[in-house]
Amino acid sequence: MPPGTVGETGRPKAFETILLGGLIAGALDGLDAVVFYGLSFGVTPTALFQHIASGLLGARSFRGGGYTTVLGVGLHFSIAIGAAAVYLAASLVIPALFQKPWIYGPTFGILVYLFMHYVVVPLSAVTRRTAPVTGFEVLDQLISHTLFVGLPIALMARRSACR
Repeated sequence: MPPGTVGETGRPKAFETILLGGLIAGALDGLDAVVFYGLSFGVTPTALFQHIASGLLGARSFRGGGYTTVLGVGLHFSIAIGAAAVYLAASLVIPALFQKPWIYGPTFGILVYLFMHYVVVPLSAVTRRTAPVTGFEVLDQLISHTLFVGLPIALMARRSACR
């Protein structure tokens, strides 16, 4: 079967696309965040994932120890898996998303970043930052979301569609 074509069933394998694509994206994005914020700002992995959990729990997340750290990790991966589900759903309507993952994956990653930054975070219980976001942070977020979120999800969608 030629690359970029949908498999014999005419549909990609949803489980593979969503779960594996989301897990790969979540792992790569999480690793980027741990390394970037650890080296740039001295943020520990525990504090990073408690910050994610604070989207639900607010500031009390930082007093929850390992429980809220695990909650943050779970939320992080849930978001990545949700993004993979959205990409798959869009791909079923727009087959070009399967055919050109190197273009549409990074584009999707930027859309995920914008949605998280301008919709999800403002609606969450996360304590608002007092320090402005640096240009270096924005650059890391854009690189992370294009290469570590959007691209792996798109490549997994293409891979499962071609089987």
